[in-house]
Amino acid sequence: MAQLSDDCFAHGGRLMRLDEALALLEARIDTIIEVEQVALSEALGRVLREDVVSAVSVPAENNSAVDGYAVHFADLDPEAETRLPITGRAAAGHPLGRSAGRGEAIRIFTGALMPEGPDTVMMQEDCSLDGEAVVIRPGIKRGSNRRLAGEDITAGETVLRAGQRLRPQDVGLAAAAGLTELMVSRPLRVALFSTGDELQEPGQVPRPGCIYDSNRYTVGALLRGLGCRVSDLGILPDRRDSVTAALGEAAVDHDLLLTSGGVSTGEEDHVKAAVESQGKLHAWKLAIKPGRPIALGQVGLTPFVGLPGNPVASMVTFLAVVRPMILRLLGGRVEPPHRFAVTADFDHKKKRDRREWVRARLSLGSDGRLIARKFPREGAGILSSLVEADGLVELPEDLTRLESGAIVEFLPFSEVTP
Repeated sequence: MAQLSDDCFAHGGRLMRLDEALALLEARIDTIIEVEQVALSEALGRVLREDVVSAVSVPAENNSAVDGYAVHFADLDPEAETRLPITGRAAAGHPLGRSAGRGEAIRIFTGALMPEGPDTVMMQEDCSLDGEAVVIRPGIKRGSNRRLAGEDITAGETVLRAGQRLRPQDVGLAAAAGLTELMVSRPLRVALFSTGDELQEPGQVPRPGCIYDSNRYTVGALLRGLGCRVSDLGILPDRRDSVTAALGEAAVDHDLLLTSGGVSTGEEDHVKAAVESQGKLHAWKLAIKPGRPIALGQVGLTPFVGLPGNPVASMVTFLAVVRPMILRLLGGRVEPPHRFAVTADFDHKKKRDRREWVRARLSLGSDGRLIARKFPREGAGILSSLVEADGLVELPEDLTRLESGAIVEFLPFSEVTP
């Protein structure tokens, strides 16, 4: 089982800026996940652990990019039409089988091997036929519509780098390089649970004072979107012995333990005591909104994360802190997600030295610029706000007042969610 070093998450407890928290995670978290070799069909979303070097050039030989006629550029009249006899045919997988001399035109199709000699292909739409000859209009450039050997990939070139999370195009490039398998991190095994006698499973008949457990489903979806293998431990009752037993058992065969809520010091908050009885727990107070508190610790040497209980805070904290942490555990490169400059249509006040994310929906302004429109209700418990929003307007620590019309950074959910 993968484990972290003892007391990896120790911190003084003061209010931390997000950049400082991420720097601490980068310094203290090492890759803990073993590698495995998988078929290309199973590689999507996995973290690559070895550079991929192509043994072949792509394309391997010069070929045609279009359906048309392969000719010698030197045969073409630059000012008038050129008439050439059609003396052969080359199709994909069926080469001409000989060289083609000056004064010939070879009927050629997309992907077909260029015969030796011709250096230019005229698209069939730009030609006309005259019996057994083709009439070519003037104006084409030398080498047009010819794909050169190795113009995509050169043999010996590193085409994929270790640490990247594989996208469909990455898998396709590996196939183009002739590979059938890739060396990747095995999936992170995450035990996910909720605690609280007030929580019920969706679909159950509601009891007075109870709510349906949504965080476990939101966070579970985020984990699966990162390729994690999630064990859903369900809702644990508000009993210390039950929570302690579940945590201890899950720590044996999981790489990460994760929950939301229940880590404060109330009489019914048993998670904190259950973790500390078998390991260590550190409450990080981050200078962010929403999502200020996050609990990081270990049960034995298995990392534990306790997210805030409010649905919006839980998801935002996951995206800001847990997502990069998971990628690092998997050996992935952790690069800041792309943010885009948009125009805010709202005023907003905030505290200095605190980073804030404002839920917003994008629309197109009359001048063609993207406008960020703030969701009208700001509560950290309003999960519907995340559904209505396209992403988050990110306000930096040194900003205290935002005025409508200002240019702001917008983080689309598509950059950080499945």
